[in-house]
Amino acid sequence: MRKDKKQVIGDEIGDAQIKLFLDFEPVDATSPSLHKLIKAYRGLRIDDFGRFLVFFKEAGYDLDGKDAQGHDFVALIKDQRNAEEYIALIEKARG
Repeated sequence: MRKDKKQVIGDEIGDAQIKLFLDFEPVDATSPSLHKLIKAYRGLRIDDFGRFLVFFKEAGYDLDGKDAQGHDFVALIKDQRNAEEYIALIEKARG
């Protein structure tokens, strides 16, 4: 690849596609907020996840939602390879 060309992996996605992650609902005792965060974490690139968090907060969802065992988003992903960037976005969104 030429040095003046930026590598792009995947297509850019629009706000409407990102907002679709707000539609996911849990089938167990997991809080709807946590379920939406996990789905977005698994399905979005880091930049898109940051955009998702803006819509998430605007919709009034809780950044501290927990599952049936009392684990929040950070506790569930903290041992994963790319978790640090996502956790930083969550911390920033919490203010």
